Amino acid sequence: MSLADHFRELRNRVLLAVLGVLIASIVGWYFYEELINLLIQPLRDVRDSEGREIVNINFGASITQPFSVQLKVAIFVGIVLSSPVWIWQIWAFLLPGLTKQERRIALAYFLAGVPLFLAGAALAAWAIPRTVAILLSFTPDDAANLQDAMTYLNFVLYFILAFGLAFLMPVALVGLNQLRILSVRVMVRGWRVALMLILVFAAFVTPDPSAWTMLALAAPVFLLYWGAIGVAAIMERRRARKDPTRAWEDLSPDEASSL
Repeated sequence: MSLADHFRELRNRVLLAVLGVLIASIVGWYFYEELINLLIQPLRDVRDSEGREIVNINFGASITQPFSVQLKVAIFVGIVLSSPVWIWQIWAFLLPGLTKQERRIALAYFLAGVPLFLAGAALAAWAIPRTVAILLSFTPDDAANLQDAMTYLNFVLYFILAFGLAFLMPVALVGLNQLRILSVRVMVRGWRVALMLILVFAAFVTPDPSAWTMLALAAPVFLLYWGAIGVAAIMERRRARKDPTRAWEDLSPDEASSL
């Protein structure tokens, strides 16, 4: 395949991914009322010591903001719902250069990547109400809190998207191992660095004064890291068994091989 063919293939894959997001965004646009109420419910649940709501939501920072908010929600829903489409397009772009065995492996990556992305998004959605409650608890007594709708949605949507992408980490690690860029030995030796990076990431996206929310979100990502190491170790062992030079690895430098 020539370089021009590669660019045409990339263009087609990008167009299919974008088309999938746009079609799925129609669902988000149609169910906007239900979705926006679900997204802002954590704000409505925050109350003062007397049980009164302390948060007001501002949709009118500009005349176009209500439309922008609805469009943003619709596109985000489209990204989540169409994740099987755009994740597959990433792998499908690589398929022409793979052997039959490697294509089966790429399909396994796809089948693992979609549920991992959705699981990360679901975990983030579970943590949002607690995170919002903690952050708004700093509001002084007898004071109201005016939240800009677009700013709040940016926080919530990027929070969910970040964890969805973080849960794709095992797929990326196994892929790098399959390409022989990252060995199991390096991943095992670097577990402390990986743990630190995961904790920093969890602390950044969950600004909770207590460590429990951060640990609740970092723990599954760290477990997935070791799960990726286990899968990569199995694949390395299989590659080693198929390596024709393995039969000679115990020979002395002065000893002739069977050939």
